Amino acid sequence: MPLLTRPVLTPGALARTEQPVIPTGDGLLLRPWQEEDAPAVHAAFQDPLMHRFHGRSCESEAEAAEWITRWRRAWAGEREPQWAVVAEGTGLLMGRVALRQIELADGLAELAYWTVAQARGRSVATRSAAALTHWAFEEIGFHRLELMHSTANEASCRVAVKAGFAAEGTRRKAYLHLDGWHDMHLHARVRGD
Repeated sequence: MPLLTRPVLTPGALARTEQPVIPTGDGLLLRPWQEEDAPAVHAAFQDPLMHRFHGRSCESEAEAAEWITRWRRAWAGEREPQWAVVAEGTGLLMGRVALRQIELADGLAELAYWTVAQARGRSVATRSAAALTHWAFEEIGFHRLELMHSTANEASCRVAVKAGFAAEGTRRKAYLHLDGWHDMHLHARVRGD
């Protein structure tokens, strides 16, 4: 059955080039994950706040290394590319930012992020989200980016708003966290916002 509209993005929109390093312009870099990031990823997931608002735990550096292997392959698969957020100059891991649930034909993806405990309160998530959003719209041509967070995660809501993602509604009991089902706020930006 032929489509009546043209796809917004076609296969290869991401994978035809190497995964880029994206500077935020204010001291952070979004870069592809490296094997040597495994100890820092493992350490980040020992933080109790990660357990509250993230669906995974990381039991060892070996497990973190397996994640990084998958994250490095995700670029070629164009489904869930991930970037390490690091301090420019030192390379210190500050967090992660990703595009998930990519639908190329619709020009749609979900933006996700987390920060290490030491980076919180320094606008790392906001700066990273803004840089990846700019790149996704202006360099690749995505049409819409969505962002979801637990309604209990007020800090993440502030990040979404500061990064220009308008609140669109609440998805009731949409994500299972360690303490049960959470309602999730849905935010979005469209190209040109």
